[in-house]
Amino acid sequence: MVIVFGVLVLGVLVAGNWYLWRRLFRDTTRGPGWARRGGAVLIAAGWILAISALVAERAGAPFWLQRVLAWPGFLWLAVAMYLLLALVAGEAVRPLLRLFLERRTARRTADPASSPASEPLKAPQEPARTLSEVPATPDVSPAPEPPQTASGPTAPEPATTSAPSPLATPTRRLFVSRVVAGAAAAAAVTTVGYGTYGVLRGPKVKRVTVPLAKLPRAAHGYRIAVVSDVHLGPVLGRGFAQKVVDTINGTQPDLIAVVGDLVDGSVKDLGPAAAPLAQLRARHGSYFVTGNHEYFSGAEQWVDEVRRLGLRPLENQRTELPWFDLAGVNDLAGESEGQGPDFAKALGDRDTARTCVLLAHQPVQIHDAVDHGVDLQLSGHTHGGQLWPGNYIAAAANPTVSGLERYEDTQLYVSNGAGAWGMPTRVGAQSDVTVIELASRQA
Repeated sequence: MVIVFGVLVLGVLVAGNWYLWRRLFRDTTRGPGWARRGGAVLIAAGWILAISALVAERAGAPFWLQRVLAWPGFLWLAVAMYLLLALVAGEAVRPLLRLFLERRTARRTADPASSPASEPLKAPQEPARTLSEVPATPDVSPAPEPPQTASGPTAPEPATTSAPSPLATPTRRLFVSRVVAGAAAAAAVTTVGYGTYGVLRGPKVKRVTVPLAKLPRAAHGYRIAVVSDVHLGPVLGRGFAQKVVDTINGTQPDLIAVVGDLVDGSVKDLGPAAAPLAQLRARHGSYFVTGNHEYFSGAEQWVDEVRRLGLRPLENQRTELPWFDLAGVNDLAGESEGQGPDFAKALGDRDTARTCVLLAHQPVQIHDAVDHGVDLQLSGHTHGGQLWPGNYIAAAANPTVSGLERYEDTQLYVSNGAGAWGMPTRVGAQSDVTVIELASRQA
């Protein structure tokens, strides 16, 4: 099955890239030449960089090499995806554009007599004369002689008319292909450029009020700053971490919850990038739970590092705050290392009369949260889809992709995340730091 799946994926990639080359380069040129060959080289080079960036990150290549490959490689993936979507959408435009041009040409050539320039000149008519005015003998005038040249008389040149051929160069099909390809390229580059700018400028603050039935009146208005999926790595480094920290501190929260996927790399490579986390400030402190990417990057080392930076890791643990319990469970990816989530350990012996807020990276953990009487689960992981139409794929794998939803007596809030994984680009899923404001129904 793995082999079959791999062959199918390879076939889709080959077909998709052949389609890109055909629409962008073959259909927009007149014949074999440097443009077609250059297009093939460009597409191949983009994929070589993208695959190399992915392999370098997973294989733990020297960090400088990861950074060199990451920007062009991951941006190519985003551009290629939106080029493909734009060109597919352009297939619906092609016949309409050709029909428009055909009708325009037909209107210009259908009735040449309707054009003033094409009407024949009419000889002026003499006024009618009476019989008395008619001369007795016909006035015979000699025929005009043809113009003379040095070599003799010259025959008059026959009148010639040349009907214009609209869009003769380039041909109509070539013209349509160039228009569609140019529009697709412009749309893809603009979309990716704006989406990348949206990530690099830092997350926006989103505010959500969550009413909780058991929350005491004294805790009404309690603010939890939720940040997930920062993804510090070869692309997003220390400067980006500082923007995230400044954004969180600017909300003046009572508590900070970092719900996984903080990094994509080792402590050795990314320790300096994560250093600004030591500046996080909240009245009741900062807490951290692992995401799946921590287990790709050395989870134990990162748990120790965030603890050193002043955050408190909740590894299947619970702490009692003045007005509610705060619990955290490890990510599902930790099961491969014997460090998976343990809800019984985190929640088994708690006082169920108290409100419980759970930090869990993946939304799919909501079902266990419901079984253990959790009031509110805070998660990330989905990135809100990150790149439209990825939200539809994320919806197939997660109960909630973004925002607040209720599951029986438990509410689930899923953050879009502050950063981006792989492609440093977001389309249709703005990065965010969410301020959850708890509301007591007794207030």
